Amino acid sequence: MDHERIISIKASSQTDHAGDSDSTSHPRLRLYASTMPSANTETDTSQKKLANTGYKEIFTGPGGFDREIEEVGNHIYPPASHPNYLPTWDPKQKFPPLQPFRHVEHGLDADKNFPDLLPSDVQKEDLTPTIGSVVRGIQLSRLNNAGRDQLALLTAQRRVLVFPDQDFASLPISDATAFAAYYGRLHVMSISGAPEGFPEIHIVHRGAGDMKVQGLLAGRTTSVTWHSDVTYEEQPPGTTIMYMLDGPQVGGDTLFSDNAEAYRRLSYPMQKRLHGLTAMHSGVEQVESSRLMGGIVRREPVISEHPIVRTHPVTGEKALFVNPQYTRYIVGLKKEESDMLLKFLYDHIAFGSDFHARVKWQKGAVILFDNRLVNHSGMLDWASGERRHLARLTPQAEKPYETPIGPQRSSKL
Repeated sequence: MDHERIISIKASSQTDHAGDSDSTSHPRLRLYASTMPSANTETDTSQKKLANTGYKEIFTGPGGFDREIEEVGNHIYPPASHPNYLPTWDPKQKFPPLQPFRHVEHGLDADKNFPDLLPSDVQKEDLTPTIGSVVRGIQLSRLNNAGRDQLALLTAQRRVLVFPDQDFASLPISDATAFAAYYGRLHVMSISGAPEGFPEIHIVHRGAGDMKVQGLLAGRTTSVTWHSDVTYEEQPPGTTIMYMLDGPQVGGDTLFSDNAEAYRRLSYPMQKRLHGLTAMHSGVEQVESSRLMGGIVRREPVISEHPIVRTHPVTGEKALFVNPQYTRYIVGLKKEESDMLLKFLYDHIAFGSDFHARVKWQKGAVILFDNRLVNHSGMLDWASGERRHLARLTPQAEKPYETPIGPQRSSKL
């Protein structure tokens, strides 16, 4: 194998870099840990817990899951279309700390003319100038390796790809995981439910009749939670696959931001200021929230340090790599300085509607997105009680790295 196609990382373990998984091993994180709601506070009501907990912990834990309604249905709601994908939670299932691995970036091997992915009878429609495309007329499950390489490249170029009418959900689960594993080691989410026997599948599930979102919104004005998946890992995800199993007729869309375009929109002095800065990303708070809600913890949390501006190994683009769900502080800055700069970056990404795409899910749709180049947020905006059931396969990629800043470049617009 061509060694230039392999992105290597140092041979130290993840815990060597991140330190002890206890948040108190990082003094700056003690402050954030101290603001977490206590599971021992007797006066906490369920509503207060929901309002102080991330939506991922609310809708990935076993609390309130009604297996009978999901498997059989009732007079209001039909059963789940794919019961083999219903989440299970095994509190005895534990995994050791992740170790470094060599990531093979298949987008580097792709034919840039996309002959296997976009032949003449396949239609591609761009959603916006910089982010998002809908591709019709091809079955992803039938792609050869050349087509899969091109899929990685096009996902990097367009950030988000939507493929309607796919057969992914009807495949044996082992075939779906094998497809995703082509793009990297499959990540096992510490807190989420998974189909029995397949912990590497992260299930996004809001059950039929589940109204916990009312508790969430009791203390918040919005359910939007911008993030990039599991950035606290030493090697966060790259090419990521999600597919719809069941969903509401209206609502439950997913927002995506183009973080490379967000970087390009910044002034050159601001770009130069961000280069060389790193930030700490923590999974501690998510795990503690899961414990608070009575959820599982498959693996103890870690904390990792990543550049604020990372470089994509295929496109060479620089992208902002911060998100309010997992990024905690900028290394070397005082708290007020760090908070100010992070808030500016979070707001810049969240409010940049002219570099966003909003994807409306349809049953059978498969969405690929590059976690190195986008933030995203699910929308909990429907009150009908309809089930929303998705599966995510999350191949890990290279350890984020930064390349020197080049000459001033403007936005693509």
